[in-house]
Amino acid sequence: MNLALFIIRIAGAMAFLYHGSGILFGVWGGPGPKGFADFMHMPLVVGYLVGLAQFCGGLAFLTGILIRVGALCIIAMMAGAIYLVHLPNGFDIGKGGMEYALTQLLVALALLITGAGAYSLSSMLPRPLRKL
Repeated sequence: MNLALFIIRIAGAMAFLYHGSGILFGVWGGPGPKGFADFMHMPLVVGYLVGLAQFCGGLAFLTGILIRVGALCIIAMMAGAIYLVHLPNGFDIGKGGMEYALTQLLVALALLITGAGAYSLSSMLPRPLRKL
């Protein structure tokens, strides 16, 4: 079970580190915080918050450190993405639907429930922080 959790964490981490880096730092052709905020017709602070939540959530998935906090960030981001972007397009990802965002939300929910598993760097944290 621990190996399966580790594999799931890596799969989620890759997507969120990639997208979060693009939004937060503007790398890999990403829009950066301003470009993202402009695209979404929202204040600049939203670009920073979304990028930070995705990037830090991806780091939490990858390392297992503060996995439940990271999972909550990802759940919030994916719920927002579903509601604000994908829901009007239905389920099919090929039509801009919520298929992938819902999958990532459910993966984050599972990690929120289970925690990171044994293959995690969270054992390096003080005991009270290990369950976060």
